[in-house]
Amino acid sequence: MPRPLRDPQPMLERAIEEWGGHEDLWIFGYGSLIWRPEFDFSERRPAHLHGWHRALKMWSRINRGTPQCPGLVFGLLSGGSCRGMVFRIPAAQGLETLGRLWLREMPTGVYDPRWLDCVTPHGRVRALAFTLSRRSPNFTGELSEARYREIFAHACGRYGTSLEYARQTLEELQRHGIHDAALMRLLRLAEAELSEAADCPRQPAGLYPNTQAPSSTNNQQENP
Repeated sequence: MPRPLRDPQPMLERAIEEWGGHEDLWIFGYGSLIWRPEFDFSERRPAHLHGWHRALKMWSRINRGTPQCPGLVFGLLSGGSCRGMVFRIPAAQGLETLGRLWLREMPTGVYDPRWLDCVTPHGRVRALAFTLSRRSPNFTGELSEARYREIFAHACGRYGTSLEYARQTLEELQRHGIHDAALMRLLRLAEAELSEAADCPRQPAGLYPNTQAPSSTNNQQENP
């Protein structure tokens, strides 16, 4: 387990206090929470968040990469807007859900949890979102196209590759009718890299999370 950047417990306590516990809990998902929430919810709605945007600009050194070859996951950065999903959790399950979310999203205290107003087809809701500060050491800053290609080709952690993570997110966004032009552009970079490497018989070391030989389809996709 990496050393915490900040103690996550005070942030959990503040989130609980700001929620209050008397009403249902809303959570805003913009990345893997959409396709792998890992909590029970009573309702899910598409939501539009103003003033923040989804960006593949957060280093991942365990889940989607390693300290030697960091991968990428999404952060919610200030500026612009973001379409995602909000999940409603009954008040009686709110405390347990927040505790589980903190174990998943906040073991190192990297995010800044915020209560943000989200626009949904059935009105506004105040939802908890995990935002990322540009001052965080996990914020990548601007990355070149060549760097994204390198990460997509090589970065792999305990949950799989950065490329797989990005593809799963895009597929789920599209399933819910959400268009993300920036993510589509990044994945086109990865496809171009894979096309250029299609005739190369040698695969990058450490790309696959297991020792089973990948199929010919997986060789082309570099995605287990």
